[in-house]
Amino acid sequence: MTTVAIIVAAGRGSRAGGGVPKQWRPLNGRPILSHTLDAFAGMRRLLVIHPDDRPWAEPLGVEMVEGGATRAESVLNALRALEGQGVTRVLIHDGARPLVPRAVIDRVVAALDTADGAAPALPVSDALWRGEAHVTGTADRTGLWRAQTPQGFRFDAILSAHLAHPGNAADDVEVARAAGLDVAIVEGDETNIKVTWPADFARAEGMLKGRDMDIRMGNGYDVHRFGDGDHVWLCGVKVPHGRGLQGHSDADVGMHALTDAIYGALAEGDIGQHFPPSDMKWKGAESHIFLRHAMERMRARGFRLSNCDVTLVCEYPKIGPVAGSMRAALADIMGVDVATVSVKATTSEKLGFTGREEGIASLATVVLVSA
Repeated sequence: MTTVAIIVAAGRGSRAGGGVPKQWRPLNGRPILSHTLDAFAGMRRLLVIHPDDRPWAEPLGVEMVEGGATRAESVLNALRALEGQGVTRVLIHDGARPLVPRAVIDRVVAALDTADGAAPALPVSDALWRGEAHVTGTADRTGLWRAQTPQGFRFDAILSAHLAHPGNAADDVEVARAAGLDVAIVEGDETNIKVTWPADFARAEGMLKGRDMDIRMGNGYDVHRFGDGDHVWLCGVKVPHGRGLQGHSDADVGMHALTDAIYGALAEGDIGQHFPPSDMKWKGAESHIFLRHAMERMRARGFRLSNCDVTLVCEYPKIGPVAGSMRAALADIMGVDVATVSVKATTSEKLGFTGREEGIASLATVVLVSA
């Protein structure tokens, strides 16, 4: 079976304002139609355009056919262009519905196994009124649905239906029903909005931003052994202790784990790759240098820190009394709200190297989100 997605975009969309047809207005930096075409990635796509829109359409790199004076004429032009090419099914979709989920498309395609046509819809849940400035009556909403697209059909059936239809129609389901075709209803989606009015752009922008958000999680782990000294550096705080931690830098085990977690979320290796221990200029370096660099890389990649959590594993020194100071120090270094930073501690119940007080271990987890 060969399925083609027909994207109908020959209208003028004047109700949306903006001076250009709505399908060519930007949404998150790209034309609405670019997002609509992306929804059908992996399928053959045929774009129906107004003759005046060809300069905008050509950079999209998809098949095109010119539309007619009405939506029905535009669809018929597309169907005729596909005739004789072995197409068995078509999905006819409004170009101004850029957020259609793939799950909706898949449901329409699956329904065509048993029906001549299928279309997504949502049941009407609001009360229905008649009137203009004042309510003059009500209507029963039982059995009423809000129609969406894509509306899918077996190719030969919908081509015959359009050829036989006497004139304009609200959508292709109307054309199909006039020809006696069985059209199944499949579950639609609230995000599958049709951009029609100026306010719809802001709504679609918000939905698209949420859908396109890149969420990254990273984990870090570090260990440093005890040696001579009278303090340890932990999460940017100098903590008095009878022994110090040994390391190439200042051995801040908590900050090292946190830094590695950020690098890990970005898939950019670890501290050793950015600050090789073989390079003596990092000997004794303060660990905030590493953490600041990781945050700079994060921001350069277009992310922000959602939250981070650092766990210190040791018997001594006791972390509870200074955990608040550690959170504040890390937040200051990273330039984030202290509410996004967690520092806590646990012991290993006298087991292992931390239980024998030979060193301190730290684990860290971060969540980064696209800014």
